[in-house]
Amino acid sequence: MENQSANVVLATQTAFDQATALAVTYGFSILGAIVLLVGGWILSGVISRSAFRVISRIHGIDETLARFFQNLFHYGLLSLVFVTVLGQFGVQTASIIAALGAAGLALGLALQGTLQNIAAGIMLLVLRPFRVGEYIETANVKGFIREIGLFATEMKTTDGLYLMAPNSTLWNTPIVNHSREANRRQELSIAIGNEADLGAAKQAVLGIVSSDERVRAEPAPRVFADDLTADQTVLKVEYWVKTREWTETRHDVIDRLKSGLVADAIAIK
Repeated sequence: MENQSANVVLATQTAFDQATALAVTYGFSILGAIVLLVGGWILSGVISRSAFRVISRIHGIDETLARFFQNLFHYGLLSLVFVTVLGQFGVQTASIIAALGAAGLALGLALQGTLQNIAAGIMLLVLRPFRVGEYIETANVKGFIREIGLFATEMKTTDGLYLMAPNSTLWNTPIVNHSREANRRQELSIAIGNEADLGAAKQAVLGIVSSDERVRAEPAPRVFADDLTADQTVLKVEYWVKTREWTETRHDVIDRLKSGLVADAIAIK
């Protein structure tokens, strides 16, 4: 019985000595790892915030894109800190980096469509073919831009519907921006009977269009015969207005043309 107790005491003493030796051996490594983690976290935050301030000052860089690069710096530096901490304990970091690279490649292949949207979102934010509030039109979608994200762009259609378009569909297709230019040309066609005086009809149309104060004097409005059939002549009207007034001016000019030509006894087909 005494021998068993002595063996237990000896085993306990041996285990305590081994634990003490391990604590002494790895204590500094653990302390260094904690310091690296805390310091790396603070340093990555400082560097990422500084990167955000620098990038956001660059002309044409959207805040969303600046935030993306901020997070990229932050988590990239944290990854380096984590690998460094593992190196403190004798772990072969080269194999870890290779494994992370393989995992990143597999993840990239699995998320290929999503990564395409991210890449397209970055290009849209850098090149800025459209901005928030502008009206655009593509082969597939059209509407007012509400928000440009890294994955998708949120839009609002003219009839008040919510629309979300993946960035890759916007980047890989021609985009018509109806709001970018300050001025825009309007074209109208008017069919009049061949019995009407063509010169008088042109002067009447030009006078009605030019009387609208929203129509720009330069470039000057134009009225010309665009088509001719056996019983009618088609006049085309071209004038320039501010882009934001394009739709309302069109409606008002059409109303004035209708009433003005009727008042001048010019037959409209």
